[in-house]
Amino acid sequence: MGKSTGFLDYERKSAKVEEPLRRIKHFNEFRTPLSLEEQQKQGARCMECGVPFCQNGEMIAGMASGCPLHNLVPETNDLVYSGNWKQAYERLSKTHCFPEFTCRVCPALCEAACVCNLHGNPVSTKENERAIIENAYANGWVTAQIPKVRTGKKIAVIGSGPSGLAAAYQLNQRGHLVTVYERNDRIGGLLRYGIPNMKLDKKVIDRRIKLMEEEGIEFKTGVDVGKGITAGELLKQYDRVVLACGASEPRDINVPGRDSKGIYYAVDYLTSVTRSLLDSDFKDGKAVTAKDKHVLVIGGGDTGNDCVGTAIRQGAKSVMQLEMMPKPSEERTASNPWPQWPKVLKTDYGQEEAIAVFGNDPRVYQTTVKEFQKDKSGNVKKAVIVKLEPKKDKKTGRIMMTPVDGTEETVDAQLVLIAAGFLGSQKYVTENFGVAVDGRSNVSTEAGHYETGVPGVFTAGDMHRGQSLVVWAIHEGREAAREVDASLMGYSNL
Repeated sequence: MGKSTGFLDYERKSAKVEEPLRRIKHFNEFRTPLSLEEQQKQGARCMECGVPFCQNGEMIAGMASGCPLHNLVPETNDLVYSGNWKQAYERLSKTHCFPEFTCRVCPALCEAACVCNLHGNPVSTKENERAIIENAYANGWVTAQIPKVRTGKKIAVIGSGPSGLAAAYQLNQRGHLVTVYERNDRIGGLLRYGIPNMKLDKKVIDRRIKLMEEEGIEFKTGVDVGKGITAGELLKQYDRVVLACGASEPRDINVPGRDSKGIYYAVDYLTSVTRSLLDSDFKDGKAVTAKDKHVLVIGGGDTGNDCVGTAIRQGAKSVMQLEMMPKPSEERTASNPWPQWPKVLKTDYGQEEAIAVFGNDPRVYQTTVKEFQKDKSGNVKKAVIVKLEPKKDKKTGRIMMTPVDGTEETVDAQLVLIAAGFLGSQKYVTENFGVAVDGRSNVSTEAGHYETGVPGVFTAGDMHRGQSLVVWAIHEGREAAREVDASLMGYSNL
């Protein structure tokens, strides 16, 4: 342990965040990291507990507690404190392929499980991670690791999101020949088009992809597996196939007026904005725009928040965000003790920006849409919303959010963004490969494993576990790679 009293001597200090009214004028990242010297003090706050829950990564009460990658958190924090930055990078790399992604978009499961979180503020492990990887890039320590020996085995990875990239990275390092197929025009999947640029600058992805290409991984864009090329063709060409296509079937809102123009799935909206930004800095006019419109976002998760922040940057006249569930408590309840994930109210960057611009939190709880109304041209113009209350279903015994008669209200809405989550993998892919799916359309495997019932076909990420976090997708990609490797070589050292 570097500094035994560090958690007492230093207060938690975070990166400087640009003021909301300034950052909404651009789509760039808006956090300025601490100096390395200041970050070392943050590393000193780590208690290096005898039982470090931060790196546990186990499910407690149905939610993850600690890092699913089992990053060696106390060790890296200690190396940050002592200024051994290169060793910290090497230690982090033992468990993590892409810390430059998670240090920007992960909700920091490690920090929620930090023992310092019991009676104070957790160690800033997420920002320590960012300092480690960005300092490593700045000093030229992150270089292409080209395998010295090739096995001759060929593997196709379908999907270039975080799980697909993690699987490809690991399998290539083992010496296998890896080809990644992506149906979009650019590599990155969810990282590229599902997360706005101000949250994850796409240059960060490009920097890593360039290294992976140098390491020998082949990337093929614009190839829609299951349509452009069949499963049969791939299974003839490759020794193994890894399905990492994500949970890309969006959940719809089936109410009267749903056919109105101006209603989009959140992922389609965010994709159009990012693609237009990357293609032309918005000069092509192809982005779906919220400018001068009343915007209604349906869904309260990360994607809904990203829609709020994006719409505000485009110049929305107003933004309302509907959440079906009740407003969370501002403090932990007795039924949600540490080290469980804290089910408390969180105000993310998009909501902060809405408060700064419009003077109120955009979220409206226990509410959903009952009907959309359109104008003479078929464009959505208003939405009828209704309050919800929890009721137990007599047949299933489950608590259901049920509309309350007489609570209807009509609100302006010229742009509606559906961010109600995803239903699982897309049928045309799973049917083409002939893999079994569960009741949620996730690809089925034996519990704790990644091989499907089709010989030579494996799966990972959201396509396997359902909609989840980037860090879980990377974990799944790494674990699937180990299983693929063992099936090819008889053992695995991954």
